[in-house]
Amino acid sequence: MSDFRQHFLAFALAREVLRFGEFVTKAGRKSPYFFNAGLFSDGESLRELGRFYARALVDSGVACDGLFGPAYKGITLAAAAAIGLAEIGHNLPYSYNRKEIKDHGEGGVVVGAPLNGRIVIVDDVITSGTSVRESVELIRAHRATPAGVLIALDRMERGQGERSAVREVQETFGIPVVAIATLDDVMTFIAGRSDLTQHASPVAAYRAQYGAR
Repeated sequence: MSDFRQHFLAFALAREVLRFGEFVTKAGRKSPYFFNAGLFSDGESLRELGRFYARALVDSGVACDGLFGPAYKGITLAAAAAIGLAEIGHNLPYSYNRKEIKDHGEGGVVVGAPLNGRIVIVDDVITSGTSVRESVELIRAHRATPAGVLIALDRMERGQGERSAVREVQETFGIPVVAIATLDDVMTFIAGRSDLTQHASPVAAYRAQYGAR
């Protein structure tokens, strides 16, 4: 695992965004770990998160002309990513959507920069793919092109079938999904930390039970 991914997971653990124990996921699965990017909830942590997003996107080689954050959580994440990219010389416009269409002022459902060219969607994880689907439809409705999805963690879990939710998105929409880290990276991270070794077996069992084939 690269130092970049290792540093990200250490950062997420320190901020209690990544936790180990007993949790129940939205899908009703009992999980030995939990990841909640909403807990990057102060200026310093958002600045650091934005740098990790920027590094992941640049390293991926995915070309884009702008960023899009799906409401609500993606709004902050896209803004953080835009700042992180600007810090390394890639000043990109970003935008996000409202849940309800505004009928006064500037109106419309999209806030921020106009959706033009190749757009990368920024979110925390992909669970069912619903947020990505809605974002892709919105981007295309504005005659822009979805260029990819940038997420913090790929859980590598099965989606509707045997494929992972990430793979389903890639194959359904024909766009790449870039993750700062994956569940395999989490397992490698655990193996390298003596204070986390007790979680290695439960996480491996969870991966075996719910992981994509």
